[in-house]
Amino acid sequence: MHSNRGRAAYLAAGLGFSPNVAVLAASIFGLGLGEELWQAYLPKYLSALGASGLIIGMFASAKDLLDGLYQYPGGWMTDRFGRKRALMLFTLLALVGYAVYALASHWVVVLAGLALVMAWKAGAFPATFAVIGDSLPPGRRAIAFSVQSILVRAPRVLGAPLGGLLILTFGLTQGVRVALALTLLTATAVLLTQRRFYREPPSVAASYAPIPIGGVWRGMHPSLRRLLLADCLIRIGEGIAAVFIVLYVTDILGFSVPVYGLLYAIQQAVAIGSYLPSGRVADLTGRTPLVALTFVFFALFPLAIHAARSLPALVAAFVLGGLKEVGEPARKSLILDLADPGSRGRAVGLYYTIRNLLVVPAGTIGGILWQRSPALPLQVAFAVGLCGVIVFLIASKGVPHHEVGHA
Repeated sequence: MHSNRGRAAYLAAGLGFSPNVAVLAASIFGLGLGEELWQAYLPKYLSALGASGLIIGMFASAKDLLDGLYQYPGGWMTDRFGRKRALMLFTLLALVGYAVYALASHWVVVLAGLALVMAWKAGAFPATFAVIGDSLPPGRRAIAFSVQSILVRAPRVLGAPLGGLLILTFGLTQGVRVALALTLLTATAVLLTQRRFYREPPSVAASYAPIPIGGVWRGMHPSLRRLLLADCLIRIGEGIAAVFIVLYVTDILGFSVPVYGLLYAIQQAVAIGSYLPSGRVADLTGRTPLVALTFVFFALFPLAIHAARSLPALVAAFVLGGLKEVGEPARKSLILDLADPGSRGRAVGLYYTIRNLLVVPAGTIGGILWQRSPALPLQVAFAVGLCGVIVFLIASKGVPHHEVGHA
């Protein structure tokens, strides 16, 4: 028994699981699984509650906007009140939002509930960085982010089919409400787990300093600001093409929707399979090479779609799309390595506020380009992504060697 416990402890340590990180992992997986039961069907739920296509589009835009606006306040609360209180507050707000969704009889109520539901997905995001930064040394952070990424994406594979079965059994509106009721149960379990098992390090409360947002920006490591510039270019390029890839594959290249679904599944499987190996490599050899590689894949993916003229070529392109995630743990670890521990939550929150808000118009730009030519969003996305790669390669020369995180 003792040897089994020892092996389990060794495995947990190898995967970056300190007790607090384990609580974080349970939170991410539990809430993610609950949300994925109904997330894919939310547009149809809105439609059933009387929303027009325009309203559904506005709902999506509001979601993107909140994803940017919540980041810095979430980081500030993480620093000011501690990681545990922040995690519990954002979980509680999301729980209330799920209840609002479930009880809604009109789409306006769902739109109001969105502000609560996004508290976990966006507001708690800086807290996840802070928990990993508090709990683990640099040499074990990338593998922890790898596990986190898997726990974010695994519910997408499990949740949507289960939610579809609920809708098949109970009908659309009632099925979504049953799924939301199950989400309320998982959220309650997550909240109780956070309260019972999370242990706030004493140093967190003692290290808080009231720095204004301008001071947080000025206090950012120059290399972190340069990484942010490159990351913004990469994500803007991705956003220009992202929503049009399915249209290009099906309408322009002439492949069926089920074929696209298979291609998308291949992309997700490659992404999930890449996380643990790449996280370990990033902890052993440093962050910069893998971040550069993932940025290259981001730039090449839309170009590969544009160049594909056969199913094998499309499969190769979507494998390339899955490899976009190979440097994700390394990039998040690099952000954490370069963030000041005393304002860690605020620095991460400000980083993602700037990035997410700048990406909001990218889809509209892609739409304008698509109307001119379906190939244009893919070509422009490649060009913008290539600029991001060049900026990062230039900027990475300024990253201090000791801050790229060796084991």
